[in-house]
Amino acid sequence: MEKLERPIIVPWDFSQVAENAFQHAVNFSRALNREILLLHVVADLDDVGSKKIEIDASSEKLGKEYGKKPYVEVVRGSIFKAIGDTAKEKQAEMIIMGTHGMRGAQKLFGSKALKVVVSSRIPFLIVQGKPVKDKIDTILLPIDFKRENKEKANWIYYLARNFGSKFIILKSRARDKGFKRKTLSNIKYIESFLKGHDVEYEIVTSSRKQSFKKEIISFAKEHQADLILVMATRDITWADYLLGAPEQYILANPENLPVMCMNPRPAKVSGGFRATGG
Repeated sequence: MEKLERPIIVPWDFSQVAENAFQHAVNFSRALNREILLLHVVADLDDVGSKKIEIDASSEKLGKEYGKKPYVEVVRGSIFKAIGDTAKEKQAEMIIMGTHGMRGAQKLFGSKALKVVVSSRIPFLIVQGKPVKDKIDTILLPIDFKRENKEKANWIYYLARNFGSKFIILKSRARDKGFKRKTLSNIKYIESFLKGHDVEYEIVTSSRKQSFKKEIISFAKEHQADLILVMATRDITWADYLLGAPEQYILANPENLPVMCMNPRPAKVSGGFRATGG
């Protein structure tokens, strides 16, 4: 296969949700001038040949139906590692992945999507349904006390530059004084960045009538946000999956809203080394 320049990767399992993800990828590919790569992961090396035939057929069908023929690749491994490894190798622009969301066991689907997301520093766009429109006009940006919120700044600029999006910042209303102070620091940092880059935005404080993760979804639905931009919890562990990290609910949200999720940089520790997590 020819070398692709920063492709958009769509994990492909021949399902409808994967095709929904491909439709989102077509919109992004046109805005970013990138090619699309369908990636199928197999557990057994013996399956590579047969799946390559199937995915080639999918590529032909998608090209005829949506006017954008994707490249294809089949790799052996676990989806929890192979997708991230391939994206890193290809220097992918982003990964757009379909999920089954709230159907069935919510934590199961949510944790599966989150486990794949945390395998890569490359941003993931997690989608459930088909695109409602081909533009991203409004993006919801939830901000709470976590330090990694400040890392959203570069992605704000990236999305604003490529899509001309307006941002609605939903500020968490914390009871704890320390959390309030940290949230305010994050808001000031992001607001200064937005002003400095001439990005249109508004700030709204959460009502605290429900949990912040649920308010994020209901607020996004009410204000017709096209995308929610979140950071994964830094150095996420098995306990987060077991107890239910807020990202799991947001990724598998009941309103089928697209969510862009990134991994924060590992935390720094004394001496300049980085924490490895786990």
